[in-house]
Amino acid sequence: MNIQQIYTGCLAQGAYYIESNGEAAIIDPLREVQPYLDLAQSRGAAIRYVFETHFHADFVSGHVTLSERTGAPIVFGPHAETTFDSTVAEDGQIFPIGDISIEVLHTPGHTQESTTYLLRDASGKEHAIFSGDTLFLGDVGRPDLAQKGEWTMEDLAKQLYHSLRTKIMPLPDSTIVYPGHGAGSACGKNMSSETVGTLGDQKVNNYALREDMTEEEFVKELTTGLLPPPGYFPMNVAMNKQGYESFEEVQKRGGLGLDPAAFELAANETGAVVLDIRATDAFIGQHIPRSTFIGLDGNFAPWVGAMIVDVKQPILLVGDDQAQVDEAVTRLSRVGFDNTLGHLEGGLEAWVKAGKDTDHIEAVDAEAFAAVRQNHPGVCVLDVRKDGEFAAEHVDGALHISLAALVQNMHQLPKDEPFYIHCAAGYRSLIAHSLLKARGYHQAIDVLGGYEAIAETNVPKTDFVCPSTVS
Repeated sequence: MNIQQIYTGCLAQGAYYIESNGEAAIIDPLREVQPYLDLAQSRGAAIRYVFETHFHADFVSGHVTLSERTGAPIVFGPHAETTFDSTVAEDGQIFPIGDISIEVLHTPGHTQESTTYLLRDASGKEHAIFSGDTLFLGDVGRPDLAQKGEWTMEDLAKQLYHSLRTKIMPLPDSTIVYPGHGAGSACGKNMSSETVGTLGDQKVNNYALREDMTEEEFVKELTTGLLPPPGYFPMNVAMNKQGYESFEEVQKRGGLGLDPAAFELAANETGAVVLDIRATDAFIGQHIPRSTFIGLDGNFAPWVGAMIVDVKQPILLVGDDQAQVDEAVTRLSRVGFDNTLGHLEGGLEAWVKAGKDTDHIEAVDAEAFAAVRQNHPGVCVLDVRKDGEFAAEHVDGALHISLAALVQNMHQLPKDEPFYIHCAAGYRSLIAHSLLKARGYHQAIDVLGGYEAIAETNVPKTDFVCPSTVS
């Protein structure tokens, strides 16, 4: 028996390869399926099944393509409905893989079709669960993504409470837990940075598996403090239910190089977002006017989803080289942004040589910011960190608008006088800065190094509150 977790850090997502006696199964594959095909081929195994734990909201799965390439059926849990051929399994159904087997445990709550797959070894013993978004390490799946009709968030939370207690908690403590996500995913609130654990450890350390927890307590705990889900989530669910364009076609179109004239024409004719994926210092120094910064070196794909939202929005890329562009197209496709129309051939250097206009970001270091704040204590300071980060500690008197909520709330900012903007280290504030400039806010000044640098200065700050006590 061979089990491999294929973890993608930028999505905090775990896919799984399971093999026994020349037969393999893939659980929750990513959009680009070649790595799974190569792995099976290198081990002389045939992929027999593609299992999906649920209809994913935060990424587009590779289930359809992988099934087309291998002939393996796509298996969902009960209640799943797709427009492509799929196997809707029954609760308790067994799927043999070589000398081992996968048992379907229907565990609704995160979604109606959510399913945990129990792997039994050659002797029939419970070995591991692949829990998708039902059970994470340190947390469980949020219950607010699949509300429809008469189903409320509270109804789904109650379902999840019983799924955990009737299907998962009775399993042996030695059962290995392979979750669908780790820390950084928007599918839960308090996930561990670890990506593999045991059920026994979770029974001790995961609040949601506390033995004496009542249903009412569980529902209250689970539904308190949930941030609004990113706007692109429903669009990814639709793609996972209905199918999608091949990754190769998306990559071919997105990798097309355009000279500056063609690039500018495409932007004007299509209304494309000009997305700059370079490093922060490069964008600060020089960029195409009204372009949006979301650097590839940060949490790229989720922030594209949160800021651009519409997966059908045309996108044109500005990167340093072809390899960087190809990586961006791949990451965009993982979250359903398939309408990348090409990139600026030769990068910003070609744009400048063509005599095109450029812009830059006004920025100061933390010490210069501290001096300004001392001389002008009433100057506006915008903090775009998350709610919990801001509540833990912030610049005294700062205006807080999290990056995810900025577009809807930027009217609170002054347009005709300077204001300072920061996040934790500088990545998110630059995204915010680019969005503000594109919408006519030209007086923003970025604080380099963000709050991490500000904290080392004498700028007045609020008393620190341990983040674990902040909802």
